[in-house]
Amino acid sequence: MGRVNRPAGRVTIGMEMTRDPQDEGIVLTEAQKRARRSRSIAIALSLAALVILFYVVTLVKGPIMLVRPL
Repeated sequence: MGRVNRPAGRVTIGMEMTRDPQDEGIVLTEAQKRARRSRSIAIALSLAALVILFYVVTLVKGPIMLVRPL
């Protein structure tokens, strides 16, 4: 993997970089995979709690917001 030598400003279509068969990129350990999954679940639960909170607040404040002077 490296840079393509070409003049600046010229666009080349159809060029593709070759990948070494031995290059697998970053390989995570099982502990890292478990930690990533735990973080993803925590983020998803936090987001779901925030959505539920917004929904409840909207339901509670909804009728009051419609009867206000403009």
